[in-house]
Amino acid sequence: MDFRFDATTEKLRDSLLAFMDEKIYPAEPVFAEQLAALSNRWAWTQTPILAELRAEARARGLWNLFLPGEHGAGLTNLRYAPLAEITGRSVALAPAALNCAAPDTGNMEVLAMFGTDEQRKTWLQPLLDGEIRSAFAMTEPDVASSDATNISTRIERDGDSYVINGRKWWITGAMNPDVRIFIVMGKTDPGEQRHRQQSMILVPRETSGLTVRRGMEVFGYDDHEHGGHAELEFTDVRVPAANLIGAEGDGFAIAQARLGPGRIHHCMRAIGIAEQAVELMCRRALDRTAFGKPLAEQGVIRTWIAEARVRIEQLRLLVLKTAWLMDTAGNKGAHTEIQAIKIATPEAVEWILDKAIQVHGAGGLSQDFPLAAQFSGIRTLRFADGPDEVHKNSLARAELKRYAPRSAN
Repeated sequence: MDFRFDATTEKLRDSLLAFMDEKIYPAEPVFAEQLAALSNRWAWTQTPILAELRAEARARGLWNLFLPGEHGAGLTNLRYAPLAEITGRSVALAPAALNCAAPDTGNMEVLAMFGTDEQRKTWLQPLLDGEIRSAFAMTEPDVASSDATNISTRIERDGDSYVINGRKWWITGAMNPDVRIFIVMGKTDPGEQRHRQQSMILVPRETSGLTVRRGMEVFGYDDHEHGGHAELEFTDVRVPAANLIGAEGDGFAIAQARLGPGRIHHCMRAIGIAEQAVELMCRRALDRTAFGKPLAEQGVIRTWIAEARVRIEQLRLLVLKTAWLMDTAGNKGAHTEIQAIKIATPEAVEWILDKAIQVHGAGGLSQDFPLAAQFSGIRTLRFADGPDEVHKNSLARAELKRYAPRSAN
């Protein structure tokens, strides 16, 4: 394994670092002001500054970096990893400016891998061009969605259409009026084999029977800068049969294909969040005095800083190894490592943010620093794309299988 940056990565990294310094960081307070001035607080993609940043990013070739193959920038996961980490330092603005923000990234991957030519023309191309946004509707309030086979939303064939009935919640971006298309996961055949009951289907926002019931908050944060999270209701929602993604029963497999890259992208950006937290923690420790000496000279705080650095370096190596395996062995070949980073990264970054908040005192809990909001987001990541416990159980089961006695032939 060789994790040195190749020439392509170096060039893009230099360009992205310059873009962050010249455009993104200066734009953060402007973005906040423009968001506050919007009559519709959820219409965040309509802020003038974000539109300017997206145009500039595209002009600099910093566009769709997440997506390999002909539809995107053609980067490998290993090449994209350090770039995604950089965007994590301005997680509310930089990924969106580069058209590399979830859930659009996962939805574009689904359409690129499994969509028909017509679905790609109608929905993928506008997403690639940044003209619209999208949402992914899988989680439900009435079942334990940690087990995706529990999903109860029905997708039933009726002639040349499918009719959808059910409820979804925590649908990221759904409050944003620029979200024009939803990828909805539901059951087409409850009598089929357990992992062949689910399907995915495209539902345009204006379809009759689709209702956004409410916005939802995370620890009191409405996340409107990300387009918010929402509870949706589908009541006799009718869409053409051609809107089905893949075939009936493919939904679970498509979800797994979607979640692999999504998990590593979250972890890449989370390392950038952790790096920013350590920087803020060090600057605060050097700046503040307590009990007659700088916080930086307090032994416990030095211990936190040292442990934070060790954890970041461990995480980065594990994420890079996972990216390399995904590139060389495929997502299935990297399954164990994908689970490992999904377990390790949120826990470690949550710990680092907690210590950074502690060093900042009451200020760390306030809106004057990004730490409290970032803590909320990272804590959410311990549920998103599968809760810790599911990944740990699966990883342990695979580990135990290696040592289980083999039956005689």
